Amino acid sequence: MSTSSSSRTPAAPPAPTVIVVDDDEALREALSSLFRSVGLRVELYGSAAELLAAKPPAVPRCLVLDIRLPGVSGLDFQSQIASSPMNMPIIFMTGHGDIPMTVRAMKAGAVDFLTKPFRDQDMLDAVATALENDRRQSEAEKASTDIRALYQSLTAREKEVMSLVTSGLMNKQVAAQINLSEITVKIHRGHVMRKMNAKSLADLVRMAETLGLGITKA
Repeated sequence: MSTSSSSRTPAAPPAPTVIVVDDDEALREALSSLFRSVGLRVELYGSAAELLAAKPPAVPRCLVLDIRLPGVSGLDFQSQIASSPMNMPIIFMTGHGDIPMTVRAMKAGAVDFLTKPFRDQDMLDAVATALENDRRQSEAEKASTDIRALYQSLTAREKEVMSLVTSGLMNKQVAAQINLSEITVKIHRGHVMRKMNAKSLADLVRMAETLGLGITKA
């Protein structure tokens, strides 16, 4: 008997991925075994250039990066990808770390800075933190994208009303500022709440903050 599509088990989400960049092949393989032992996917590269030529997976991910690499150094690579689509949480590892290097890496957003040889558990803990950071960032970016899409569904007048209402003005004040009746403002406000899927005014204010709407005063 055939099985209907509705009874099929949903596909499991792709496993989080750890990307390792180090010119030491033995260390790359050791880290690969460590991460795979806890169910993580692993991608291995010998240099930053190799990673740049690849396409990182669109799943929760983090980068385990050696400070000293052929070509672009780990710290320079951190700066290079910071504002690119390839940006992801970074865990640095080095056998030659010093305080200024550590401070620079951490100020630029690194999750951790591990000195070789490091304990396996320290690396696993750092990776767990990095992957959780990436997951939260991805969720925040998706939420922001969804809010912007909803905002674009508003008419010009509804956008104006949303900006004024979320700046703290009462319906009567909004009506006076844009020369409409209070009833009309209430109607527009209701449309805004519905189209933005806002459950409350506080919810709408948070959306306005995400959108970067400026505060308008009467």
